[in-house]
This record gives sequence, C-alpha cells and structure tokens, in this order.
Amino acid sequence: MRLPPPFFKAAHYLYLAKWRLTRPITAGVRVMVLKGDQVLLIRHTYQPGWFMPGGGLKRNETLEEAARRELREETGLTVDRLEVAGVFTGVFEGKTDHVVLFRSETDSQPASNSPEVAECRWFPVSALPDGVGRGSRQRILELSRPGAPVVAGRW
Repeated sequence: MRLPPPFFKAAHYLYLAKWRLTRPITAGVRVMVLKGDQVLLIRHTYQPGWFMPGGGLKRNETLEEAARRELREETGLTVDRLEVAGVFTGVFEGKTDHVVLFRSETDSQPASNSPEVAECRWFPVSALPDGVGRGSRQRILELSRPGAPVVAGRW
C-alpha cells in the first residue's frame, strides 16, 4: 500500500515537533554519489529542495551502516566503497545536527521505490538545480573532485 505524499508531510512536521522536545542533538549521514562530473540528488515528498541521500542513525548502527542503508532505501543503489569526505555541524529545524558526509562513485542508475522520495536524478556538479541548500551546494563543489581532503566545520 502506497501512502499519499500529504501523509509524509504531516508525519514529517509531527516528527520535527517531537525532535525539538526530545532530541535536540542528532547524528546523521549524507552520501555524495558521483558519476563522472555528475552528483546524485533526491527530492523528498515532504519538503522542498534537492538533497544528497542520507538520514539519521538507528540504534546500534555504525555511521557506514547508516550511510549504506539510507543510500539503498532512498535510491536503490548499493556501492562497494564509501569514504569519509567530511564531518559537519549544523543547526536545522530546532536541533543541533552532526553530519558525516561520505563520498562514493558508481556507474549504476538509481531506482528509488521509496514513498518518501519524489525524484532521484543526476546533475552536473557545475549546474546544480535550484533548491539545493547553501551548505549542500558548498560541500558538493568543494568535495566532488578526486583527492579532495576530508574537511570539518559548519554545514
């Protein structure tokens, strides 16, 4: 059974309210998937904009396990190699969020069947779409080239 997008939007806002009360500090992952000079971005059903695949850690899950799970759930992709590209802190939606950004490469095509993902597409790094946040845009531009150093800072 596939639930309608408004359900996910309402659930998302209820979850944010819960976060503000119970989890003001979170840990999550993002995965920058590259194919040549293109980066894979997703658009959710419950919030506007384009994002790198990722999400929060589950109990007893390592950072790498979370990155692989989120990538598989949101894009249908599995990758052989993940490398840490950076560690960042941001304040989003009333919480302090610590994000570990992984980088990977693939030649595979995404095939998302997640009800929370509206669209999954490749974009040239030099022509990112409107709706990519300032922090995500900066991370993509500085960390998409081979051999880019691991960095830390604010998202």
